[in-house]
Amino acid sequence: MSRSLRHGALAATAIAFSIVSLSACAAGNHAETLKVRPDNAATSVGTVKVQNVNVITQADPEAEGPAVVAATLFNDGTENEVLESITLPGTDVQVKLQAAKGSGPVEVPAGGQLVLGGKGNASAVIAEGREATQDGNIQQVVFKLSRTGDVGLGATVVPAEGYYEDFGPSALPASPAPKPSATPDATGSATPETPAGETPATGESPAAGTEQGAPETATAGTTG
Repeated sequence: MSRSLRHGALAATAIAFSIVSLSACAAGNHAETLKVRPDNAATSVGTVKVQNVNVITQADPEAEGPAVVAATLFNDGTENEVLESITLPGTDVQVKLQAAKGSGPVEVPAGGQLVLGGKGNASAVIAEGREATQDGNIQQVVFKLSRTGDVGLGATVVPAEGYYEDFGPSALPASPAPKPSATPDATGSATPETPAGETPATGESPAAGTEQGAPETATAGTTG
C-alpha cells in the first residue's frame, strides 16, 4: 500500500471514530439514555409541554394491584406550576398524587420539568388499576395545572414490562401461607403415652374390684 493510501485510510478511520464519540456523548453516559424509547403520547398548551404519557398496569395480567400514570411535564414559563390533579375521563377512579419528597405540592418548576413515575420521582397512583382500563387501550388523561388549566391527551395503556418496567407500579404483597395445624388421630383426640413396663388402662370401673373380692369373703364366712 502506498503512503498516500495509508494516510487516506487513517484519516477515514479518525473521522468515523470522531462521529461515534460525538454520538455517544449526545446520548449521555446513563444507561436509560441508550434505550430505544417508544413513541409515547405528547402535547403542549401555552408554555407547558406534556410528554411520554402512559398508563402503566401490573406486569402480570392476573396480578392485583394499582396502576400508575407516567409522564414528563416541562414548564417553559417564568412561574411555577402546581399539578393539582390527574383525571381519567370515562372512569370513576381516583388518581393519588404524591411529591418526590413524600409531602407538599407536586410542582413543575419554572424553566424545569416534573417526572411522574420511577424511583425517586413524584407519583400518580391509580388504586383501582384493573378497573380503570385494559392493556392496549387508549385512555384519556387530563392534567390540571394551577396556571395553565387542563391539558388532556390520549395515552396508551401498557404493562410494566421492558422499557416501562422501571416506571410501573409495585404489585401487592402476596398473602402469607396458613400455618399447618396438628393432625388429630382417628378418634379425634391425642393418645397419651404409656410408661415402659405398665399395661395401659382398659377403662375398668371401681365396682370391678369389689366384685373380684366378694367370693373370698363369702367363703370365709361359711368356713367359720
